[in-house]
Amino acid sequence: MKKIKSIEEIINDYDNFIIDQWGVMHDGTFGYDHAFNSINILNSNNKKLFIISNSSKRSKSSIDRLPKLGFKKNSFINTVTSGEMIWQLLKKKFLDDKNKKNCFHIYDEEKEDGLDFRDGLNFNFVEKVEEADLILACTPFINLQPIDYIPLLEVAYKKEITMYCANPDFETVESNSNNNVFCMGAIGEIYKKMGGNVIIKGKPDVSIYTETTNQINLEKKRTVAIGDSLFHDIQGANNFEIDSVLVKSGIHKDLNKINNLIKNHQIVPTYIIDKFSI
Repeated sequence: MKKIKSIEEIINDYDNFIIDQWGVMHDGTFGYDHAFNSINILNSNNKKLFIISNSSKRSKSSIDRLPKLGFKKNSFINTVTSGEMIWQLLKKKFLDDKNKKNCFHIYDEEKEDGLDFRDGLNFNFVEKVEEADLILACTPFINLQPIDYIPLLEVAYKKEITMYCANPDFETVESNSNNNVFCMGAIGEIYKKMGGNVIIKGKPDVSIYTETTNQINLEKKRTVAIGDSLFHDIQGANNFEIDSVLVKSGIHKDLNKINNLIKNHQIVPTYIIDKFSI
């Protein structure tokens, strides 16, 4: 792992840049000035830019939101979210109108895209997990902590219900406090450790990298991923066999803790940088 101060130090080593959103480009509400500059410089150097996000939003929703955050849509060749990957999987897998499955949907009612995620999916949505054939886990319920999900997960485990997790992240940075808050991936991990079946298609799963970059003839040696999560961005890059840059201003801020995580989990980035800056 090599410490760098600027993306400019590696700009000539790569043609393709796969970039995470939260904690790297923006805080969920505002884009970072240093990220604007980095994107502009990479574009001016004719680099191919991609966004891979573990957001539970559909890809179109994330793309349409870019200008509100201060970014240009045409700066990126493709933007794919884990939510989109799960939506497409569910859309293709459950087509039978005569035998519709019952789906228990975990989502935040205050999020603008909570119910919108259901559009086009062929399910009966139920209010009780006891009635469900599958769980669609998008965003945590309001005011619940991870421990509060245990009774729900115990019921699901006994019924051998599969959870489709639209956001595999364990945590993210809360925009109004700069504190870390848990994401749906944390609940999925609890369910997995209980013995439950959890399906993800976002980072660190290789399929989202393949889907995002399938528009070009990708040379992996000339490709680097930039993100703030060791367990998702860096592990995903390692799984996809490309280089990576760990951004230290997002989820992981303390270098000693980062080094311990790297040592304990053997997830090693190629580079580490304080923030996504030029």
